Amino acid sequence: MSTNVHPVDEMLPMGRLTALGLQHVLVMYAGAVAVPLIVGRALNLTPDQVTKLISADLFCCGLVTLIQALGATQWFGIRLPVMMGVTFAAVAPMVSMAQATSGQAGAGLIFGAVIGAGVISILIAPLVSRMLRFFPPVVTGTIIAVIGISLMRVGINWIFGNPVGPTAPSVVNPEYTKWLSEAQAMAGAPGSSLPPVPHGLKLMPTVPNPKYADLSGVGISALVLVSILLIARFAKGFIANISVLLGIVIGAVVAAAMGLMTFEKVGKAPWLDIVLPMEIATPIFDPILILTMTLVMIVVMIESTGMFLALGEMTDRHISPEDLKRGLRTDGLGTLIGGIFNTFPYTSFSQNVGLVAVTGVKSRFVCVAGGVILIVLGVLPKMGALVESLPTVVLGGAGLVMFGMVAATGIRILSAVDFKTNRSNAMIVAVSIGVGMIPLVAPQFRQWMPHAIHPLIESGILLSSIAAVLLNVFFNGANGDTSAAVEAARQAEAH
Repeated sequence: MSTNVHPVDEMLPMGRLTALGLQHVLVMYAGAVAVPLIVGRALNLTPDQVTKLISADLFCCGLVTLIQALGATQWFGIRLPVMMGVTFAAVAPMVSMAQATSGQAGAGLIFGAVIGAGVISILIAPLVSRMLRFFPPVVTGTIIAVIGISLMRVGINWIFGNPVGPTAPSVVNPEYTKWLSEAQAMAGAPGSSLPPVPHGLKLMPTVPNPKYADLSGVGISALVLVSILLIARFAKGFIANISVLLGIVIGAVVAAAMGLMTFEKVGKAPWLDIVLPMEIATPIFDPILILTMTLVMIVVMIESTGMFLALGEMTDRHISPEDLKRGLRTDGLGTLIGGIFNTFPYTSFSQNVGLVAVTGVKSRFVCVAGGVILIVLGVLPKMGALVESLPTVVLGGAGLVMFGMVAATGIRILSAVDFKTNRSNAMIVAVSIGVGMIPLVAPQFRQWMPHAIHPLIESGILLSSIAAVLLNVFFNGANGDTSAAVEAARQAEAH
């Protein structure tokens, strides 16, 4: 190999390239498939639709990775060893949208918001670097901490059972249901003097559901969590890096042995299927939801800026303003592609940035190989069906780790904030986190507010972001050095 070739542009032997690419895929796989599982189940989509969501997600992860690592025209692709995946920052807003409107209609609203945010992100990518001054560590750390705290609810519900649906804490008393059905039939009979049942009348769940917090499920979640902790503590190198994935595999094996996980869906799924645009729902464009997702993407691109600069230092390649624009435009393009293929916003996966530092392999073609592997996995429906078949209790133990690490990242960034000489920073964090908790603690607080702004105020992450930015400008101004914001973004591993 010529010494004139930069390590980033070095083409490795095919065998080594494939092995290293597979390693990148394994490191990001658990995080990549978690998002379609969370959002798909929040939308109450059918198992077949969730399987398609997982396949489309893996396909888009690979496609956008190829664009980012290989480059596409002079406008897109930073041409560094970057793996692209779904950002966890967008999960909580999408879950809020799903809770407001479920099914295919809710899916259409989410995909419309993702497409709109993708288009806007492409257009504003050159301006993002100028916005760094609004995102110092006190703001970035607070936002990421609230993201982790908001997602924790999802992981905990995976362990014990969802607050609504077949595993809710309480169910309707069957005797009450029978009585109401009989009364409704009598009221509708000819000549009946009984008034009709009022429209919208529903019975409250009052009987404890035996499926909720079942000890066998809690035990599996605990096994997954303990397995992840043991592997992270005692394993080394690559094995330690995929501790979450290995913990899920161990939990799945135990769940299958206990009869809690079956493989009928895997058997019925075809071996090969093409991922097509808009297979699940037609996008619906709601301006408020697009604005919500765009604000999330601004935070994501601020984090990506730090990732790219850190990766430039790791690989000894200077990152010019034009390189940065191409990388951020690809975040927007990936999000646009995700919406078109009925998936989600995409950004650089920080776990894989860390893997570049661990392995010392700087070639971007390793990530190109990883992208090709992801595309192949995306067109294998059996892989998506296998992931969809995982019981939520298996994912629960891993969810505590994945989402807790997001919150821990925010805390780590906040640890570098000056609270001693600048008491205003504590006020910014305190109020912003408090505002971000409102939708979690009092989800019906919006009932007397205009319906048009409900999607905007349902997300604690969005409320916290707005509060943190405005309070920071109020107390600290926005004319400071951007180097602190860049350093905070480099630490942001909230993907």
